[in-house]
Amino acid sequence: MKTIIEPFRIKMTEQIHLTTASERSKYLKESHNNVFLIDAEHCCIDLLTDSGTGAMSAQQWAALMLGDESYAGSKSWKKFESTISEITGMPHIFPTHQGRAAESLLVKTQVKATSVIPNNSHFDTTRANIESSGAKALDLLYEHAYQPDYICNFKGDMDVKKLEQVIEQEGVENIPFCMITVTNNSGGGQPVSMQNMKDIKKVLSKHNIPMIIDACRFAENAYFIKTREPAYADKSMLEISREMFDLADGATMSCKKDGLSNIGGFFVCRDPEWAVHFKNALIMQEGFPTYGGLAGRDLEVISVGLKEALEFDYQNYRHATVKYLEEKLTAKNIPIVKPAGGHAIFLDAKAFCEHLNPEDFPGIGLVNELYLQGGVRGVELGSVMFGKNEDGKEIPARLELVRLAFPRRVYTQSHFDYLIEVIEEVWQNRKEIPKHNITYQPEFLRHFTAHFERC
Repeated sequence: MKTIIEPFRIKMTEQIHLTTASERSKYLKESHNNVFLIDAEHCCIDLLTDSGTGAMSAQQWAALMLGDESYAGSKSWKKFESTISEITGMPHIFPTHQGRAAESLLVKTQVKATSVIPNNSHFDTTRANIESSGAKALDLLYEHAYQPDYICNFKGDMDVKKLEQVIEQEGVENIPFCMITVTNNSGGGQPVSMQNMKDIKKVLSKHNIPMIIDACRFAENAYFIKTREPAYADKSMLEISREMFDLADGATMSCKKDGLSNIGGFFVCRDPEWAVHFKNALIMQEGFPTYGGLAGRDLEVISVGLKEALEFDYQNYRHATVKYLEEKLTAKNIPIVKPAGGHAIFLDAKAFCEHLNPEDFPGIGLVNELYLQGGVRGVELGSVMFGKNEDGKEIPARLELVRLAFPRRVYTQSHFDYLIEVIEEVWQNRKEIPKHNITYQPEFLRHFTAHFERC
């Protein structure tokens, strides 16, 4: 059959409050024109993030009831450890309450103020953890990754020549590790090829630099490798994932994505010395090493969710949803990042709002209009999230995007058809999208709590 259906049935529903246009205008104004500050109940379709917003399966709900809440060495911990060991092959496994905690502890234990951390693209919390320590976070994508219309199978690949140049310029002694984010979220949810990871590993091995995977969407990346790299067409999702992790020396993970859980994360590594330092920092910040800030029931849920994320039928359905949006929006000439990634549609806010300059924050204008028009909450990935304010001057990001991230197993076909209608309505009236100014911003991760005014 040509139609790809959801590989599940719905056994419970949650009511959506369908707000009016006047209500949404009021809510946005009260939230200082920042959709992060809007109450979730006032969002009809909430695509702010796919992190922790998914629906759990019947198997996960059943596993939750088996949670062993013992402080140390619980049965739930043993199940969690066994599952992650099977997927990653890493000997040292540490649970954390979410991915940014794993990033924070990695930076705390391995990064100095003089350090330089290369990546294909650092996402917001990764970059903030690194830069708040005084270190430098570098993005090393190929130049075509900054062209939304450019189509290639693995647009998230790291530019290996740029990596070699960074190592030569910055010095091996200043690079405690190199990261690779799979899939590359900030660049449009784009996958990284197995060949690219092998090429990166080859360069790093020459200089004895560890390779760390930001693995929050590792299963989605494995799906792309299976369907786009011919050598992996007959391999299972688990086999492909294991090969990715076999190339790495460690990994950080937010289980709120491809762990299909509402909370949780982990750090894994091979180096026993790294493990000792991480364990000591974990105890101080998160909790005992066999629960790491999580309840036993969360460990159970993650153990099931990680394996469900590696089911091909699930990933095939999820990608079909993204592809459906891509085809519909492209047919209407609405500018998006192409090809569609694994977890979201990324609107090209720069092309969408040609009448606005980067300093006008077109992504914020577009996000707010989507909310005003249809109660759709997305997120800006542009000059607010990835730009900088230096001495009162705004340094824009290279891309101005709006991400519409799809929670896992939450919305149905009609929700996405409604989303298309909202986007098209905003597109037809795009010249009315106003400029925005920042009236308040914190030093780091400003997009979460900044205040804006419409101009």
